[in-house]
Amino acid sequence: MRVLVTGVTGFLGYHIAKDLLKDGHEVINFSRRHTSEVDELGIETIKGDLTNYEDIKNALRDIDAVFHAAGKVGMWGKSKDFHRINVDGTKNLVNAMKEQGAKYLIYTSTPSVVFGKDEIKNGDESLPYPKKYLNEYAKSKSIAERFVLESNGHGILTTSIRPHLIYGERDKNIIPRLIQRAKSGRLKIIGDGQNLVDINYVENASHAHVMALKELSTEAKNQGKAYFIGQEKPVNLWDFINKILEAKGEKPISSKVSLKIVYFIGLIFELVYKLLGKYDDQPPMTRFVALQMGTSHYFKHDNARVDFGYSPKITIEESLEKIKN
Repeated sequence: MRVLVTGVTGFLGYHIAKDLLKDGHEVINFSRRHTSEVDELGIETIKGDLTNYEDIKNALRDIDAVFHAAGKVGMWGKSKDFHRINVDGTKNLVNAMKEQGAKYLIYTSTPSVVFGKDEIKNGDESLPYPKKYLNEYAKSKSIAERFVLESNGHGILTTSIRPHLIYGERDKNIIPRLIQRAKSGRLKIIGDGQNLVDINYVENASHAHVMALKELSTEAKNQGKAYFIGQEKPVNLWDFINKILEAKGEKPISSKVSLKIVYFIGLIFELVYKLLGKYDDQPPMTRFVALQMGTSHYFKHDNARVDFGYSPKITIEESLEKIKN
């Protein structure tokens, strides 16, 4: 197939492109820039912006399938900025696919679309979208995901993948931030340190996406559905963070701070940043981050296994070896 991947210059998109190439697909990158890493993959880049309908429509000529991994990610920012890229950009993509005849769409979502304020233990895909979000990113992704799934059967087949806490090689977000905070002495265990979470090694997350396309283009048991994916088991978040720090040559952390205190601090920062109009700077803490770091949120992955045969190829222990210095 001729496959368009949005955001190959990013983290997950790069690995998806690599896996698609291994499977013999012709891969095209759609993003605002072209990098040397994309050159190394040997794929073409069509430069453009998802918020420009003509850009994405032109990129979709003679395309069979699309992986939509690009988007605005962040724990803080203006609602309109997240909406413009994550919602309007996704709607442009779906509508342009229909116009140009591209048939299959695999959308990269997030478990945060079902996260309000409460812990989630062994949640499944029947969990509803919350009425209120503490994070504009999660809110925008939920709107986009619903649009993608509702579009299934109307000229295209769609599915949504919800990987949680993706880590691994080329990560420019989670691991670098953890190391930076640990080095500065600003990383502390939030809560009692016993919260369990799902994690995803990036090669496993990519594998799930590619498996989803194989199913969508054959029996299509996954059409119109969203799926949680993860490693072979949830992990104690803070034990896992310490293992990452050790793998990167840093000392583990042990000092703790109350979740209630951090949540309140996050609220204060949000109020101050809103009052000052500081939407381009990341607050040191937000309520959403406090809850993500201090509560349990993990899911069942049975549906992904049954519907399109997903199971992690690389174990947690193997992945930690692969990310060592």
